[in-house]
Amino acid sequence: MIKTKIVTPEGVYREFETAILNVRSTDGQRGILPNHMPTVLMLEISRLETKEEGKKKQYAIAGGMLYFENNVATILVDSIESQEEIDEQRALAAKSRAEERLNRKDPNVDIRRAEIALHKAINRINVVHY
Repeated sequence: MIKTKIVTPEGVYREFETAILNVRSTDGQRGILPNHMPTVLMLEISRLETKEEGKKKQYAIAGGMLYFENNVATILVDSIESQEEIDEQRALAAKSRAEERLNRKDPNVDIRRAEIALHKAINRINVVHY
């Protein structure tokens, strides 16, 4: 098993053991199994999948880093929500707001920030429906 600790800027989100960690790093999808070689990965805005107590769990993460060594994984993320914690209506509203900002073509809108907000909202919606 992999001892996993997820940390956000607010502190420890949760600690658990998992049989696998599926993440999307900046260089593609990765599956981490027990006894994997030590690794450090930059994570994208994406879905994190685990297998805890025999059940698959899904999380929406907003980018971060994963450190893995000796069957211990530390995942540092900007934000995280489990599939059960995601408010789909709030995510849909965030998606609409981001799309509105991008479609406005307003020179005062930070385009990169709006694109990131859109990507996060779509990720949360996808995790709800996974």
